[in-house]
Amino acid sequence: MSIKNLLIEMKNMSELMVDLAYSAVLFNSKTAAEEVITLENEVNSMNYQIKMESLVAARSYEDAEKLTALLEIAEATETMANAAKDLADLVLTGFKPHPVFKRVMEESDKSIVRVTVDESSELANSTLGDLLLVNRTGMRVISIRRGSSWIYGPDKNTMLLANDSLILKGTDEGADLLEKLAAGACSLDDIPDELEDED
Repeated sequence: MSIKNLLIEMKNMSELMVDLAYSAVLFNSKTAAEEVITLENEVNSMNYQIKMESLVAARSYEDAEKLTALLEIAEATETMANAAKDLADLVLTGFKPHPVFKRVMEESDKSIVRVTVDESSELANSTLGDLLLVNRTGMRVISIRRGSSWIYGPDKNTMLLANDSLILKGTDEGADLLEKLAAGACSLDDIPDELEDED
């Protein structure tokens, strides 16, 4: 894999790790915390690969100087992943979040919510690509719990099923809409035009 592709993977993975780590603390989910630990190991491995690829690619002092900036970005990304791991470790060691933490999360500019897809919901048996939830509601699905297993970092081809438990991140307004959509209390056609036009 090229240095560019490794950096893209590291960026995407570290973002997912941060979201999962906060979700793990907020919902006291050891499963999500364990996934953060797994992903952190992968990020560390990719950072090592980037260092190796850079050593092979550098043929002159000028090359080395240019690659140094990429190495610093990779190192900073790994630092973010390590911070997410620290949050996950709190959950795995039995840490119980103080009520202030939940208030902080509620007052932040991004909400993390958990909803369950009802059989009557329009979300059931639809792919994320078809639903366009980010465009329509401002909410992004971080992970899906299906029975006893989890799907992390779902993509546009991921199908939502009835009884799936979704963890999403986005705006307060979007969170309210998703709760209604998941419960079957409203449909995508009920979403106001001004919200759809925001993206």
